[in-house]
Amino acid sequence: MTVLQACVLGLVQGLAEFLPVSSSGHLVLFKDILGLSDVPLLFDVVLHLATLAAVLIVFRRRVCGILASLWRWVRRRNGREDAANLAIVGPLLVATLVTACMGFAIQKFLPTEGPRLVSIELLITAVVLAASALLKPGSKGYANIGLGEGLVVGFAQGLGVFSGISRSGFTITAALAAGLKREEAGEFSFLLAIPAILGAFLLELKDLGALKQTVEPLPLAVATLVAFVSGLAALTFLLRIVRKGKLAWFAVYLVLVGLAGLFLL
Repeated sequence: MTVLQACVLGLVQGLAEFLPVSSSGHLVLFKDILGLSDVPLLFDVVLHLATLAAVLIVFRRRVCGILASLWRWVRRRNGREDAANLAIVGPLLVATLVTACMGFAIQKFLPTEGPRLVSIELLITAVVLAASALLKPGSKGYANIGLGEGLVVGFAQGLGVFSGISRSGFTITAALAAGLKREEAGEFSFLLAIPAILGAFLLELKDLGALKQTVEPLPLAVATLVAFVSGLAALTFLLRIVRKGKLAWFAVYLVLVGLAGLFLL
């Protein structure tokens, strides 16, 4: 892998991770175009860690608030200001458990990659994003969500194991369908990405040797840095789109890419 190829893949990951267009699907397509299909999945997961850093920066107040509220809860000193933060924990745990179970089952029994399959999945994502335009804004804040909402969003994230399914697109749409307000739906989606990405990284560490053989340290470092910077910009942009209820804008792009992948690759 050259430094230029690393820049391209890092940029693709950073932008597509947060824009609801499926970063994994785009990485599969671009690796095929660049002749890098032999690069192990761990490379993709490392780039996901770079974009995870962007999530932690953007939502640092909420993440720190949850951790502080949990600490006060353990010490039995929590107050009213901790209610919203503690209300998130249960749904996050349920959603993470559902995602883990679905991810294990899907990866074990069903194909999740391949340019043609990814192209079909991108078209499915386009349909879901278009359908999001029909959803009315919810009224639930964090204090009003429960395990049921976590189950719904966790199921949506579980489908994100398929490379062409947009994790953010599916989870935000599911959260809106479950009645969450737009801002909470976007934030909850990306808070849920934290354990999902860390779990995927631990599972793919077995490919560390293969990664060292196919990607040198400099291209890997460049790709990681580019993914972080572009991811930070993309996340900030997407949160504005979510607040405006315009996720469906990306459906047209996904239709074009999906059709191109079906007929050209």
